[in-house]
Amino acid sequence: MKLPSTPQAWAIHLSQLVKIFHDAHGLDPFPIKVEPLAREYSRQVFPDAPITMVDGKEFSPKFDGMLMPNPHVPGEWGIVYNKAIRSPGRINFTLAHELGHYLLHRHISPSGIQCGSREMLDWRSELGAIEAQANTFASFLLMPLDDFRRQIAGETTSLDLMRHLADRYEVSITAAILKWLDMTTQRAMLVVSRSGFIDWARSSDSLMKSGVFYRARQQITPLPEQSLAGGKGLAIGTYAETKHPRGVWPGNDDVHEMTIFSPTNEMTITLLLYPDDAPNKRWARDLDEAEEQDTYDRFVSDGRGTAR
Repeated sequence: MKLPSTPQAWAIHLSQLVKIFHDAHGLDPFPIKVEPLAREYSRQVFPDAPITMVDGKEFSPKFDGMLMPNPHVPGEWGIVYNKAIRSPGRINFTLAHELGHYLLHRHISPSGIQCGSREMLDWRSELGAIEAQANTFASFLLMPLDDFRRQIAGETTSLDLMRHLADRYEVSITAAILKWLDMTTQRAMLVVSRSGFIDWARSSDSLMKSGVFYRARQQITPLPEQSLAGGKGLAIGTYAETKHPRGVWPGNDDVHEMTIFSPTNEMTITLLLYPDDAPNKRWARDLDEAEEQDTYDRFVSDGRGTAR
């Protein structure tokens, strides 16, 4: 049997095997549990290099997980996550990410790969970065496109919908929103902030084409004072939403803001929805006339298109 060679193909291959197994045993299709899948698949397909260790370990806070050789048995492998992580969804995605490294990269990194928290959110690098490939694998494995489309079809965009997706696939709400942003035609933006400053942001393709994005990785960017995310009165775990007039958030539009304060790691997650019609059509014309790959490479190279 010829094995897959791309992150998407590997993910589709494994998710189809999981579906066959679940259907045969009358199991719920989701969430996909990575630990038993990694152990059993690697044992059957790569008996000379199986995954025999799946566990949490002590890491520096800046690391989420690692693919590593089993220190006790030569030839065997382990996928591990930072024990400081408390979210089951974040753990499951981290394990899927490390499984992606195992399938795609273990031959080029025989000493293992340690993954930082920021790199775990780099899904769209056009430069072939291995972290982006592992995230693409994890996204396609845990949130298959056909089922994801069914879940969002005809639904109003809301954080409740994003929570449903996160629960269904056992991923973080951030991962669910990133997947939705990659698929939506809506003009929308995800903003993740800490201590009153924007940590990183991701615009949907349609919003980037209208020229609305943050350069949060290039410069220190405080949250807008009039935004919910920048407010001082929301408690941890609070969810709130409102519509702002133009001028509060970037762009020349009224904006619908939905913000939640994470109860686990004290960050603020904000989903911004913009009107479907871009007020400045010049941006869309300029981007459409440019070669698509070159345009996106420029976004990556200056920090505007990479969410980390």
